[in-house]
Amino acid sequence: MALATGTAPPHPERTSTASQSPPDTGSEFAPLLRLVKGQGLLDRRTGWYARTIAVNALGLAAVVTGMALIGGSWWVLALAPVLAVLCARTAFIGHDAGHAQISGDRATNRRIGLVHGNLLLGMSYAWWNDKHNRHHANPNHIAKDPDVAADILVFTSEQAASRTGFRGWLTRHQAWLFFPLTLLEGLALKLYGFQDLRRQTGRERLVEGTLLVAHVAGYVTLLLTTMPLTHALAFAALHQALFGLHLGLAFAPNHKGMDMPDPDGEKWGHLRRQVLTSRNIRGGVLTDWFLGGLNYQIEHHLFPHMPRPHLRLAQSMVKAHCRDLRLPYAETGLVDSYRQALRHMYEVGEPLRADI
Repeated sequence: MALATGTAPPHPERTSTASQSPPDTGSEFAPLLRLVKGQGLLDRRTGWYARTIAVNALGLAAVVTGMALIGGSWWVLALAPVLAVLCARTAFIGHDAGHAQISGDRATNRRIGLVHGNLLLGMSYAWWNDKHNRHHANPNHIAKDPDVAADILVFTSEQAASRTGFRGWLTRHQAWLFFPLTLLEGLALKLYGFQDLRRQTGRERLVEGTLLVAHVAGYVTLLLTTMPLTHALAFAALHQALFGLHLGLAFAPNHKGMDMPDPDGEKWGHLRRQVLTSRNIRGGVLTDWFLGGLNYQIEHHLFPHMPRPHLRLAQSMVKAHCRDLRLPYAETGLVDSYRQALRHMYEVGEPLRADI
């Protein structure tokens, strides 16, 4: 179940906004890159990430301590939402490590990613990097971006046309089912990680597999040693469901309903490919924290190595550059972003509903 994952009307048949702006000359991105580099916004923020990792680790330790102290009471379930939020912070740290935002040393980033992904979350760092890098290279490209490949959900009328039976039913109702389905995403991410071990070889498979098994063993042991079985089952269900929902809330606004490049049409340069397919979310410090910086999706896609705290600082430069090029820059509120994404999925399923 791949759920990971604008201001223009999000209609599956709409005309690309690229046709409304000057053609990509191939050098549109270079001036912006020079400006951002000149401001030092691509420099690492090792201290910021060290503090973020330490605070998150202390939060996780506090929850584990709370589970041990009140595990015999049903009040322990109150810690499940807290743990879900902290696990989402953990996923954001692993995401940033995968983009080499934390350290200039590849091995250090990998170690951070393995600890935060495989060991703490049971989510394969290698699987995530492979999938996520393909997404970043060609966002919303129906033939190249795994996030818009036809699976549980579909994102174009062409994908919807071939859906029959149970999958057809899913497509007809996918807008209503999207957030309920994210409740299963925490478990799905673990399953994908174990499945990906077949692709991996040698030392990578050994390390990844060992850490994934260690996570499952550690998670089960933690639950069963801190609370009765009934409490443990309820805690795990609530924790995993809310963790998946949190990730869905963070990733849903980013690309769904935005432009989808024509595989056989005009080839976009880096600036156009990233800006036209991405949507930013307005907000302040709380939004930045809740969405892990992914609310600056345009800046993140333009500069995937940029440390998270610098994304806000780069936004005004990116906006000005897009304005100079007459290139649409999509930005909206959090609730409206969900409305746009869900409306796109609803309209994709419309032909199947009309055939009933």
